[in-house]
Amino acid sequence: MARHRLVVLLLEQVLPLDFAIPMHLFAREAPEFYQVSTATIDGSPVGMAGGTSLVPDGDLRLLPAAETVMVPGWGGAATTRLDDVTLGALRAAAGRGSRLVSICSGAFALAQAGLLDGRTVTTHWSLAGELARQFPAVTVDASRLFIAQDTILTSGGVTSGVDLCLHMLREDVGPSVANHVARRIVMAPRDGGQAQFAEAAPIPPADDALAAAQQWMLSALDRPITVAQMAARAHMSPRTFHRRFQAGTSRTPLAWLHEQRIARTKELLETTDLPVEEIGRRVGLGTPANLRAHFRRATSISPVRHRRLFGRR
Repeated sequence: MARHRLVVLLLEQVLPLDFAIPMHLFAREAPEFYQVSTATIDGSPVGMAGGTSLVPDGDLRLLPAAETVMVPGWGGAATTRLDDVTLGALRAAAGRGSRLVSICSGAFALAQAGLLDGRTVTTHWSLAGELARQFPAVTVDASRLFIAQDTILTSGGVTSGVDLCLHMLREDVGPSVANHVARRIVMAPRDGGQAQFAEAAPIPPADDALAAAQQWMLSALDRPITVAQMAARAHMSPRTFHRRFQAGTSRTPLAWLHEQRIARTKELLETTDLPVEEIGRRVGLGTPANLRAHFRRATSISPVRHRRLFGRR
């Protein structure tokens, strides 16, 4: 099948992680499904917040062929007015039926183009008030990780862009691919209704020891796993591991593990015809009764209902 054409529009002082999220999830993890290009307004290199610069694939002339145009956040978004040519290119893309997507403060670009009027959207929690003030026709819900309405999708602060991109993968190519990518980047798929962690401590950009332990946990969901075993994989004491894990994920190790078991249950319900008994064994949730109880507590619906709603047709 033809690859989905996605253009990432880089504005001056583009935020590094905002730019990296679509490049990693679509260009690196799913290149068989997406043809990803980068564009700047005039095709010149663009400065990146924090230093260095990025060389794009082209300029605004790439947008007419795009099925999705994504705008990462950029420094000074709340105080910078984009030129009429750029705003016109975004409006034209929307008029052609392209999907318009923003990460973090990229919502200001879509708002300046008038594409968010009459919609409920989200952005980084610290900028939500300013977005609402500047654009009174837009309803801003700062509590959401992402909001998808028709062909306009917005995400909250920084890493919530990952949640939005996983949602797009799920919608575009199915839950199996989205869940595979989520496991590859060591992240449980979440829905847009979850809250942004506005006042949480910053999550470290990487922790190889924790990541290695998480990867091992994902490969051993069918077995009983203790915090002591997790800590041994990370070469830490259980107490140190627990503290660092919670600081890095905002979850306890056992809570994170349980989330992965539920996520794997969802994937197996959606992509296989395995009976609940076998799924319970594979994800480490035991008997069908135990799996049903945990699944309903996590999702508010039964495994059978989930399969009926989201399973392969």
